[in-house]
Amino acid sequence: MYNAFWDHLKDQLSSTPPDFSCALELINNIKHILVSLLLPRQNRLRNEIEEALDMDLLKQETEHGALDVPHLSNYILNLMALLCAPVRDEAVQELGSIKDPVELLRGIFHVLGLMKMDMMNYTIKNIRPYLQEHSVQYERAKFQELLDKQPNFLDCTTKWMTRAATDITTPLPSTSVSPSSSSGTISSFPYSKTDREPPSLTTVLYQGYLNLVLRDYGNEEFPETLLMDKARLQIMKSKLRHLTILASVLLVARSFSCGVLFSSPEFVDKLKCITKALTEEFSSKPEESMLSVSDQVSQEIHQGLKDTGLTALSSENRASLVGQLRNIAKEENCIRTIIEQRIHLFLKCCLIRGMRESLLDFPGGLLFIEPELAELGWKFVNLMHHNQHVFSPYYAEILKNIMSATNAEENEEKPI
Repeated sequence: MYNAFWDHLKDQLSSTPPDFSCALELINNIKHILVSLLLPRQNRLRNEIEEALDMDLLKQETEHGALDVPHLSNYILNLMALLCAPVRDEAVQELGSIKDPVELLRGIFHVLGLMKMDMMNYTIKNIRPYLQEHSVQYERAKFQELLDKQPNFLDCTTKWMTRAATDITTPLPSTSVSPSSSSGTISSFPYSKTDREPPSLTTVLYQGYLNLVLRDYGNEEFPETLLMDKARLQIMKSKLRHLTILASVLLVARSFSCGVLFSSPEFVDKLKCITKALTEEFSSKPEESMLSVSDQVSQEIHQGLKDTGLTALSSENRASLVGQLRNIAKEENCIRTIIEQRIHLFLKCCLIRGMRESLLDFPGGLLFIEPELAELGWKFVNLMHHNQHVFSPYYAEILKNIMSATNAEENEEKPI
């Protein structure tokens, strides 16, 4: 239908005498689009467009056969070159070389669509800080209304922050990452009990945020300040689990391919697609999923080595590859545990150092899932920072009470 419209316009302009009724409607639409791209202060240019593209005048000119099409098209193109972003300069210049009026109008509408999108992005970028601040104030006010009706509404949030503060103040073992990481825990942020100052609010919150995607919280334990984000956090947690399995599979597969096959992005993408498809039901059927993955991945590596003229996998190596891939289904699998620890470390660095700096120092073993993990990290950091801005006054009061209660208990334990 879109092509039929332009064919119909071509028939109208090719008739004798030419029928400009449809073309005038398009020019009127072009005028409205150009006016919409103007800033509020550009009144002089707005008046100029209204005069140059006066539809009543253009209609009279067409009726008397005096419409100057080249002058009209040049004016529109010059105006587009004046209003467009630098990235669209080349596209506007290419329109000047089009002689067919129908193709020219078609190209003008295409570029105007891009210019509208540019203006929309520019507007959103300018008003985003105001929207974010308004969103923070609005959410905080609505939450306060709910809290006024239910004074004990922050009980789960208090338990959640207490647990995070305990994780931080608990002395760490000699290793930087605890062996229990595979069961959903993570080494806490660095803190010494000999410090006189209590842990900062930001440190406690970051530990708590990490716990949300690394531990299981039931409906009765989930913090009230994050109930609106619970579904998103559960999706992130599920994606983290799948990325852990994906990275583990790729790490094992790479060790059996001599690194040659994995130098090809196409081969890596193929293995990633296979693994993602076969591990969709990993949560409910881990052994069955890894059984399918081991058979398919070992076959791809075996065939890939043969196709590149290298020595194919021996029966012993192939059996070893299949066995190691199947063992990834076990939570205590050492490769899976290492990958989990490094993913947790990456998320922690994203919160502390920021996304850009964390991406420059990407953990080893995770390079094959860098795009997926980076996307997940951006979503996690943005969501948690927004939550921190909204509820920081409540978190500060809760932490103050937690530290006061802890200090009181320590004073009572001291001998007289």
